[in-house]
Amino acid sequence: MAKTQLNVRVDEGTARAARERALARGISVNRYIEELVRQDTGEAGRAFVEAAADFMKQYESVFAEEFGRDLEGTREGRR
Repeated sequence: MAKTQLNVRVDEGTARAARERALARGISVNRYIEELVRQDTGEAGRAFVEAAADFMKQYESVFAEEFGRDLEGTREGRR
């Protein structure tokens, strides 16, 4: 993915917090901000849901064997 530069002005407290959080996570401030924007726009959530759906498709038979096929797709089976 091509990158573009974005300059943002924030107060010193916000800048300090961003630096500290990025450092704590072991990533750059740029990466930290990029992740925050992605989370805010839902990309991370969509990626998680897609990965979870793929996982469930891959292991559907294992879950059905363990918990029973009669529970598949029913809300009653999730209680």
